[in-house]
Amino acid sequence: MKLTIPSSIRQHPKTSAFILGLVVAIVATALETFRLRYANYLVYADSTLDFRNGINPYTQDFVDAHGRYFLYTPVFSILFLPIAILPKWLGPFVWNLGNYSLFALSVFTLPKPFDDYKLKIFLSLLLILEQSIFPFQFNIVVAYCFLFAYSLLERGHGFWAVCLIMISTMTKVYGIVELLLLFAYQKPWRHLLYALAIGVVLALLPALKTGLGGLIPCYENWWNMLTQHQSDTYYTSLLYAWPLRLILSHYRIVQLLTIGLVVVTFFCRYKKWNDFRFRATVLGVLMGWIILFGDSSETHTYLIALAGYMLWYVLLEHHTLFDKILFWAMIVFFGIIPVDLFVPIDVHHFLNNTLYINVYLYSVAWGRMCLTLWRG
Repeated sequence: MKLTIPSSIRQHPKTSAFILGLVVAIVATALETFRLRYANYLVYADSTLDFRNGINPYTQDFVDAHGRYFLYTPVFSILFLPIAILPKWLGPFVWNLGNYSLFALSVFTLPKPFDDYKLKIFLSLLLILEQSIFPFQFNIVVAYCFLFAYSLLERGHGFWAVCLIMISTMTKVYGIVELLLLFAYQKPWRHLLYALAIGVVLALLPALKTGLGGLIPCYENWWNMLTQHQSDTYYTSLLYAWPLRLILSHYRIVQLLTIGLVVVTFFCRYKKWNDFRFRATVLGVLMGWIILFGDSSETHTYLIALAGYMLWYVLLEHHTLFDKILFWAMIVFFGIIPVDLFVPIDVHHFLNNTLYINVYLYSVAWGRMCLTLWRG
């Protein structure tokens, strides 16, 4: 029997891929919500409502009640309020399906040079995207903020790009590294002033509830919880992978040295700032750095790193056999192996949480991106 692909799918592959992923996202959200397995969403919602009611969510009592930490800034508690006040059965759907749709949009609206690759990028990231949908993760928001901001910069809409960068920065910190990319576009100092002004406005938003006098203590509570969480367990980043975890006590030095090397390379290659591939590579390296050298990275947060990697990969002029093997190896170890439906959970834990194969694979990929950046 000959297998035929319906004409509607052949004619509209992007729409078909989006609908396929959306159906999975709906089913996943329904299963987790109605089985009351949406703990991450409850952390977002309950912490936001606590903040609105004058209760500090950065306490051990909150951790004991929810089984996990609330690690987001007080700004998050302001911005998440419209979703938090929704009924507990509706909010998870708005959160997950909205984030899924916005991530898809961020890929399908990438600049014109990506037109021939957008479907490949989306499909390559679909499995790890769905892994983030199941536990209601915030890393999807970080990923599409990076991509949207990049696309806006490429189209000359610097102010709106900076708005997204600062929203990401003021909720989960990660976005701040994308400010480096501003120097590769026109009027960087003006955009940095925008960033400063927007950052101040966002930082002051929690004062609507705490008052100016309670603002600094509020941020101190957040910082103390962040520090406690970092030392709580092992995570999926190069800093925790054996044997490099032996230098974990010096992780800030490692972070500063590695990002410093990227920054120096970027400015040394200033003659390449007009090169579209160079800018995409810088973005890929930055998105990879925040996860690979992160304090609390998990497997699903590599959605951010892999999204940046895909921008670099599809624009690479020549794919060596090594590049192709590395690409498919990461699809397997980040997309397939973590899914219990495909691979037993014990096997997943051994390969990725004991041997850290996924981390080392991505480390090689990140190094490969850095090499093309250094060569200019």
